[in-house]
Amino acid sequence: MKNITLAVEDAVLEQVKLAAVEQRTTVNAMVRDFFAAVAAKRHAKDEARQALLRLAREAAGDMGGEKWNREALYDR
Repeated sequence: MKNITLAVEDAVLEQVKLAAVEQRTTVNAMVRDFFAAVAAKRHAKDEARQALLRLAREAAGDMGGEKWNREALYDR
């Protein structure tokens, strides 16, 4: 586990400390939880993107032989 240094406004830190006490946790644990949530959300987006790309590669994409052109699209 790595240590990091953060610069936080004094007033903000005081409010966060009060919130941590109310939640029976620590500021450190709150920051770790926040970072873990950000990483999990990013991972979920990456997995969803990969699944979509995989689906696009594997899809048959059968258009039933219909040929589209610009004029036909604007005629609807």
